[in-house]
Amino acid sequence: MSSAASNIHIRTASPDDAAALLAIYAPYVRETAITFEYEVPSTEEFTRRITHTLEKYPYLVAEKDHTILGYAYAGPFHERAAYDWAVETSIYVDQNLKHSGIGRLLHDALENALKKQGILNMNACIACTPTEDPHLNNNSVEFHTHMGYRLVGEFYQCGYKFLTWYNMVWMEKQIGEHLTDQPEIRKFRDIESDICYRKFMK
Repeated sequence: MSSAASNIHIRTASPDDAAALLAIYAPYVRETAITFEYEVPSTEEFTRRITHTLEKYPYLVAEKDHTILGYAYAGPFHERAAYDWAVETSIYVDQNLKHSGIGRLLHDALENALKKQGILNMNACIACTPTEDPHLNNNSVEFHTHMGYRLVGEFYQCGYKFLTWYNMVWMEKQIGEHLTDQPEIRKFRDIESDICYRKFMK
């Protein structure tokens, strides 16, 4: 583990974290095609997103010395009831701290929380490109492959940003047993106390 990923605490996000999380996310909107969002959301909108996510799913932050270094969260894969056991996941790390191990810490904590909820499938929607450029490389695909995801589909030239057409892939990791009589999932707040967030030390 790199020194950047030592002494890091993973905890549940709070709406009060919105400004700090937005400071991490904004450069991805302005400078990259990692997100297909065009405009940086307001702090109020970001607060609403955090609050809405926490009504059902985990929203986690990685923190060191009271500074937030990255965050991860899950949301519905699809709104219809039959998809309740699948989620879409997102992870963002301060761009100055990429490849430091923080993304893995966040992913592991997110996966652990989702397992306790009874989630079975983690899905990631990832921008990708056949030709890397200053706005997009394929590091996210490589990261998810390393985390145990498999490629399940690719959409071609479906995202337009910075005068460039980008592809998108879906990747999936199955984290639970699929049963005939599947128990209902639990809300994150109902299992949060069962999660032992830990500090990740050198």
